Amino acid sequence: MSLTLLRTLCRHQPLLQQRQPVSFVSSCAGFAIRFQSTGPTGGGNSKDGSNDKQSTKERLAVKYSRENVKRNVQGYVFSRFFDYVKNYDKVLEKKFPSAMHVYRVFLVGVRDFFNDMKKLVKITKIVYSHDNDLRCLTRKEIELYYQMPRDMKKVAPVLLISALPFANYVIFPLAYMYPRILLTSHFWSIQQKVEFAQIDLRNRLVYNRRVFRCMQSKLDVLKKNDDPSYKKFRYILGLLGSGLHPTSEEILDVKEVFQRPPFHLNSLASSHLKYLCRLHDVRAGILRRFRLSERAYIVHHMDMAIKREGGVHNMPIESLKHACFLRGLNATNLSAESMIEWLQEWVKVSLVVNEDSISLLLHLPILLTYNHPNNWILIH
Repeated sequence: MSLTLLRTLCRHQPLLQQRQPVSFVSSCAGFAIRFQSTGPTGGGNSKDGSNDKQSTKERLAVKYSRENVKRNVQGYVFSRFFDYVKNYDKVLEKKFPSAMHVYRVFLVGVRDFFNDMKKLVKITKIVYSHDNDLRCLTRKEIELYYQMPRDMKKVAPVLLISALPFANYVIFPLAYMYPRILLTSHFWSIQQKVEFAQIDLRNRLVYNRRVFRCMQSKLDVLKKNDDPSYKKFRYILGLLGSGLHPTSEEILDVKEVFQRPPFHLNSLASSHLKYLCRLHDVRAGILRRFRLSERAYIVHHMDMAIKREGGVHNMPIESLKHACFLRGLNATNLSAESMIEWLQEWVKVSLVVNEDSISLLLHLPILLTYNHPNNWILIH
């Protein structure tokens, strides 16, 4: 019906255009005759009125001319198309919410990952220029220097496979389904970061008891060697066995025990080394002593950086939680005061550790967190 009506109007359009001037002239003539009968001044007003009507007609003709209408329509269409393209991500998010969420996760994650890679390059140059001395770095830079190479190895397969043709349609959904295994913290939400930190710490805390048993088994060796710190060390292990923890001062009193056999790093048994590697999330292998000493070296310099930057109480909440998880304490639901108090005890011991007593720092998670209620919640 609409097409038929449009065609009929198009056929009658010439006739309408021919009739319109006649009706206009006749009406104008009648109007002029009526005006002339009113008096001698009517002729001027009639002329002014016709001029006004003519100017109005000309303005309307210009306004509704083909070129002007075409220009206005094009501008309107372009503006609507521009708004549509500008808000196209919202359109996609409404139609494909799951796909857009995955897209945003990877977009933000890759951007943060790339920024940390650039920071790592700068930090590495600084370290090499200072003869591998980490004292020139801040706490955050040391944490990045330690964690970023591990993250690069973890996420590299996902990024490389996604570069293959059509592989991203498979690898991205797969990585999104298993983010803890295939992705790093750059791609995780805040809730996932807390959840995965608890899972990783739980896997480490499983070896607490085994390391503690290895420490207990060496008491007889200390007794046979007439070690002067035997009684103090036996007292500390007794505290741990009864559900308590020694203070930082009591731990420092037995520092010499970890500087000589059987607790020196070079004197530890193979099973003892294996459990320590699992406790500190270090790969066990031929170079496990070196990897353990490197881990202790990094944590020691983190603690020194905390001291240089004003102490534990100057750290923000998120940094406190990360520091506790890294050192073996479950920081979930802990108050800021509790985290500060525990980290201060840790830093007191860590700052006096040297190359000979590096084994003390490796056993410090047992001495300070073995009976902590938050850790027992994770493993029991």
